[in-house]
Amino acid sequence: MSTAHRVLLIIHISMGMVALASGAAAMIVRKGSPRHRRSGNVFFGSMLIMSALGTAMAAFIVPNRGSVMGGLLTFYLALTGWTTVRRKPGETGALEVGAAILGLATATAAAIWANAAVNSPTGRLDSFPPSLYFTFGGVALVGTLLDARMIARGGLRGAARTTRHLWRMCFAMFMATSSFFLGQAKLFPEGVRESGALRIPVLLVVGAFFYWLVRIRVWPSLRRLRGPHLSDSI
Repeated sequence: MSTAHRVLLIIHISMGMVALASGAAAMIVRKGSPRHRRSGNVFFGSMLIMSALGTAMAAFIVPNRGSVMGGLLTFYLALTGWTTVRRKPGETGALEVGAAILGLATATAAAIWANAAVNSPTGRLDSFPPSLYFTFGGVALVGTLLDARMIARGGLRGAARTTRHLWRMCFAMFMATSSFFLGQAKLFPEGVRESGALRIPVLLVVGAFFYWLVRIRVWPSLRRLRGPHLSDSI
């Protein structure tokens, strides 16, 4: 391993640890509070550095197209999730257009690499099965289509804006937690690996996402439906 590679790897790992800590803080503290904004900004910055360095190393130093795909998708999700709340409601700009192009490029690369994995003698590409490329590419494609709709409408407001921020940041956090706790399980003692405890952080992220999705999109609708019935009974 060269000195440059070692330095990049150290920065990549360090930013990953910062992202995990700040992402957990952002999920725990009160949403919209100064602490949430500060921890969210730290999460965004560390995720961008981590994913950019990971992508660069996987592309040019230790070639692995599966890792390139993961890095590109994580970068795209963190960028679009953060810009959603940095923009004023009903506002878009050149950054959103550029991010959509990145999402489309990621989905296109995924389709090409998935096809290569399907047609390879081992059924894999750089040790990853086609399902990984299809899954990551599908997420990137859905995100890009939603980007295009948002840009065409001139931005988002209200619950739609919050939901866009929520699912993209949570998916980026899911990528970080699963990459560390599951992808690097060898770093943990054998007893911890066999206990299944490494799945808990990943499941907590998934659970938090669905909780806030229900809280933002489903619960307000239920309250509106219940309102007239409650008023009629009084």
